[in-house]
Amino acid sequence: MRALLAVLVVVTLLVVAVAIANRVTPGGTGGGTGGGTSADRAGSGAGPAPSGDQPVGTTVNGIPTGYPHTEPGAQSAATNYAVAIGSADMFRTDSRHGIITTIADPGALAALQSRLDQGFSPETATRFGVDSQGQPPKGLTFVSRTIPVGAKSSGYTEDSVKVDVWCTGLFGLAGERSTKPVSEEWFTLTLSLRWTGTDWKLSDYSRVAGPAPIPPDQQAATAEEITGAVSQFGGFHYAR
Repeated sequence: MRALLAVLVVVTLLVVAVAIANRVTPGGTGGGTGGGTSADRAGSGAGPAPSGDQPVGTTVNGIPTGYPHTEPGAQSAATNYAVAIGSADMFRTDSRHGIITTIADPGALAALQSRLDQGFSPETATRFGVDSQGQPPKGLTFVSRTIPVGAKSSGYTEDSVKVDVWCTGLFGLAGERSTKPVSEEWFTLTLSLRWTGTDWKLSDYSRVAGPAPIPPDQQAATAEEITGAVSQFGGFHYAR
């Protein structure tokens, strides 16, 4: 009798072990929906994880260049170009033209420069509270900074690709007398890139609002704190 009980216990433990293995192993059937556990399917967040690739080692006009001829390389290029075209430097004619020359596909350079010159017109500058060359009133600091949250690509070929870059941005005038205090905005930039033979370059772009998360119940920083943060915290170069 004891021997029979021992056999039954062993068999039961084996059945339980197999069932557990099926639930936690990718391809197991325990969940009924395939593809592993819900944690496996969800991952650590939406979209693919960073690959660990190092940012490129060359820059032109402070913008990383020389990306790998790969889909991740295109995503890195688009992300860094999104930072560049969302910067305060775009409000100054000379620096704007330098940025466009650095990131644009030569065949699209003239059209992009014309379009962006119109987009960063004196009227636009006035809405942001700066003059035609991006200079804020005395005693205030102009903030225009784009912070990518993630990127995804579609339609990848060896010659071209579209990359969506989900971003948040900081815009406004920091300072005690500011009538346009720094605020945040969420948007998605779609950048069309072309492989020029040596690098990924921008041929077209568009922008849509969102997706925006629910704002937190958090006290806004003082003008002094924002001014200090903007001057002390530098931006990043990105790679996937």
